[in-house]
Amino acid sequence: MDISAEDKLYTVPELARELGITERAIRFYETKKLLSPRRAGNTRIFSYKDLARLVLILRGKRLGFSLAEIKKVIDLYDIDPKHRKQAKTVLKRVNDRISILEEQKKELDIALNELNAIKNNCTKILNGK
Repeated sequence: MDISAEDKLYTVPELARELGITERAIRFYETKKLLSPRRAGNTRIFSYKDLARLVLILRGKRLGFSLAEIKKVIDLYDIDPKHRKQAKTVLKRVNDRISILEEQKKELDIALNELNAIKNNCTKILNGK
């Protein structure tokens, strides 16, 4: 009998393999109250919902959000069945993050231009021009 993806349960090692992360990372997110697995004796059992939460956590981290911001957004999911409050919060955070990244991009472009100018000048000196 096949088990649907939504009914599948995961242990820490299985979840780590599924997402390509370390078991330690999963335990860390659990200590930060971002995940709340069930227990079967000493074994932590994660559901499809936990997997989805972990995917959102990893995406949030990759995009530069703090764990506190990620937790706030994920916790809103259960409060509002239509997810409007969550969407509003996410939209604000995303717009703020875009502004920060655009400013950093400008600063990086300036730094790269300066470094390329120095590189070109050094190359000319070394080539005797």
